[in-house]
Amino acid sequence: MAITITDGICPIFSSGSRRADFSYLKSNQRLTSVALGRLRYGSKVTSTVNPYSDMEAARPEERKSLTDFLAEAENFYISEGGDGGPPRWFSPLECSTRAPGSPLFLYIPGMDGTGLGLIRQHRRLGEIFDVWCLHFPATDRTPARDIVKLIERTVRSEYYRSPNRPVYIVGESVGACLALDVAASNPDVDIILILANPVTRLNNFMLQPLSSLLEMLPDDVPSLIEDNFVFREGEASTPSMFESMLNETVTQMGGGLLGEIFAASDNLPTLARIFPKETLLWKLQLLKSASASAKSHMHTVKAQTLILLSGRDQWLLNKEDIERLCCALPKCEIREFVNNGQFLFLEDGVDLATILKIAYYFRRGKTLDYISDYTLPTPFELKEYEESQRLLTAAVSPVFLSTLDNGTVVRSLAGIPSEGPVLYVGNHMLLGLELRPAAIHFLKERNIILRGLAHPLMFAKKIGSKLPDMQMFDSVRIIGAVPVSNTNFYKLLRSKAHVVLYPGGVREALHRKGEEYKLFWPEHSEFVRIASKLGAKIIPFGAVGEDDLCQMVLDYNDQMKIPFLKNLIEEITHDTIKLRNDEEGEVRNQDLHMPGLIPKIPGRYYIYFGKSIETKGREKELNDKEKAHEVYLEVKSEVERCMTYLKTKRESDPYRNIFPRLLYYLSHGFSSQIPTFDLPNH
Repeated sequence: MAITITDGICPIFSSGSRRADFSYLKSNQRLTSVALGRLRYGSKVTSTVNPYSDMEAARPEERKSLTDFLAEAENFYISEGGDGGPPRWFSPLECSTRAPGSPLFLYIPGMDGTGLGLIRQHRRLGEIFDVWCLHFPATDRTPARDIVKLIERTVRSEYYRSPNRPVYIVGESVGACLALDVAASNPDVDIILILANPVTRLNNFMLQPLSSLLEMLPDDVPSLIEDNFVFREGEASTPSMFESMLNETVTQMGGGLLGEIFAASDNLPTLARIFPKETLLWKLQLLKSASASAKSHMHTVKAQTLILLSGRDQWLLNKEDIERLCCALPKCEIREFVNNGQFLFLEDGVDLATILKIAYYFRRGKTLDYISDYTLPTPFELKEYEESQRLLTAAVSPVFLSTLDNGTVVRSLAGIPSEGPVLYVGNHMLLGLELRPAAIHFLKERNIILRGLAHPLMFAKKIGSKLPDMQMFDSVRIIGAVPVSNTNFYKLLRSKAHVVLYPGGVREALHRKGEEYKLFWPEHSEFVRIASKLGAKIIPFGAVGEDDLCQMVLDYNDQMKIPFLKNLIEEITHDTIKLRNDEEGEVRNQDLHMPGLIPKIPGRYYIYFGKSIETKGREKELNDKEKAHEVYLEVKSEVERCMTYLKTKRESDPYRNIFPRLLYYLSHGFSSQIPTFDLPNH
């Protein structure tokens, strides 16, 4: 597989690439291991193998380290020799696993300029994007405006080739400023900006001393570092005064990954060769120029934008300016990473592909399609999801019952159909927590993704709104939740998905005191007729257990009597998309609030899936509103029956209280299934 580095806007590509028509090749470049990385395909859900069945055994994916980054950067430096040439694109071979129709993904590096800032992300990004990275040789002095033109040529070329497909531009630090300029100059192109720690206004308090320090350094810094920092085998490893001063300076600047770079003295000669004094001084001038240009143009940017903001080591960043930038951009969302530092993409706990998926920033067309643009979670993403729900799952020890075709109730999901479309219709418990453990159980036992129809507040938030931060709902979105709408409902069933629908909506999830297990369903619903058009099976289910978990002390009615809470509820509700405006009474009351709760000694969750109702072949019959309403009432009645059954049977569950369950875990192991009440047909 021939791969080479190319000049100007030409990429490194494998033979057979869709862009193999570029011809300006530079033949004297040597191959680097970043281009020759091993291929690794992501795990996919299949009908025969369940990759989620043993998430306990899942291990973190092997990813490249900071040492790999420095080694690849030095390879670039060596391959360039004395004359590095102009900036150029390269595409790592690790990214060659992309699916057909993958959007173009352009990475604009920060101060390092190597283009290797996503080295830990290549494999995952390469599965869903056509990844190109921009590399600036150490001797390159291309002005910011010319770099912007270079990126623009690539963007325009892709736009002419695939006008209906978005172009992703991921800019880091100074690269974010360049990306903003490109987006401002190309409002007609569908660009999605991902800006990591954008520096649109410099923190001169830190920048000026840094510039002065660089000016004072002698030109032969690499040899000085070699003499002072590298200890040969057998020599004493007493740190020099220069090393001690540098380490102290790094500590004062915040430490983090920057501290890790300087902590190993062997890294310093590499850094000095890659970033000589003249290059660092040029980078600071480039940063000043690019940030000033981006600041002046950001008000004309129309692109959808996601800002990724680190919580530590922001020694060049002005956070107040980030807020102004977000307000200036019409379609912008900020995601903060409190425990991460300046080099966001090289740190643990940051997976850009997952971030784009859970934020619903990944799309293949002009508009986001929640169904066709959804990509299945990897086993490691599901492992993270399971970990986030571990405390809740351990506290409630959920019991799942299903009904076989012959009416037998079993403690498993054996009664759940393997093939879709399937529509699960049930009741919301308080805060809608019942879906989270159910989603894990469906994946581990039956290899089924449950696609929940969720309130729109989980997917969009106005700037300045007091609604919860979108990151609060990441765990719901990673398992495929979509905003509730007739269109999304129809598309899900058409794609043969397993769909979860709660007719009671917010009113049921945020019910009042004494309303546990009370249904707040509309008088009429279209879900039966839509399900019949697509031949979906309808499975009613009931869930109980919220009254065993917490005690409500301050409900909606109580809060509406307190002026400041009343105003807050009205403001938050006003900021959300209104649902059920055509309904009357309590069903229409979808006001958003957070009930005041006191935890109890945890009881147990029970979820019971009743016998399925077949709609296939009944489209003509159920197209009649009266016939469809009869089935609707049948579903509602079955949900109420399931809840009544569970409330009665749980009284005989010897493990309903958490203490007997803990004792069982201690004696049988924490992976064992805890018994429950006896089923009548056992």
